[in-house]
Amino acid sequence: MIHSTATVAVNPHGQTPLTRAQAWKGLELKARDARLFLPPGLCTRCDVVEESTTHFVREATIAGADLREIITLEPQRKVTFFQATGPREGAIVNELFEDAAGELQLRFYCLLGLRGKAPGGPEAQAEQAQFDSADRGYRSALLSTLARTRELLAQGKL
Repeated sequence: MIHSTATVAVNPHGQTPLTRAQAWKGLELKARDARLFLPPGLCTRCDVVEESTTHFVREATIAGADLREIITLEPQRKVTFFQATGPREGAIVNELFEDAAGELQLRFYCLLGLRGKAPGGPEAQAEQAQFDSADRGYRSALLSTLARTRELLAQGKL
């Protein structure tokens, strides 16, 4: 199994401050259309194909892999991506919370397996290393999500 977690401050010193509502709007936009947040060309398709009061389903092509995700939103708090089809199975969570000092934080965590691959095998080890990588892992993804949210805010699109 692949388990990874990362947490970053939403409002580090020197950055345009984001309210919880603004950070949430960025997370919600990313859940609905990853193309707005991922590097150009990484996500070539991202469509919401089903929607209900409790969740929505998106189909996407990310890094050449087709996937289907069931996404739940806990407004102003948490987005959970359940991997229904694609190379991974399990859940990925993005969560907003206040730390002990009352500062807004954004946390990523996941528990995933690779479909058709041996647990703990070379593919899973490589995936774990990528998730935990300082420059390509989910910590950097959290930072880029917040940076893109600030860009959208500055453009009046948030």
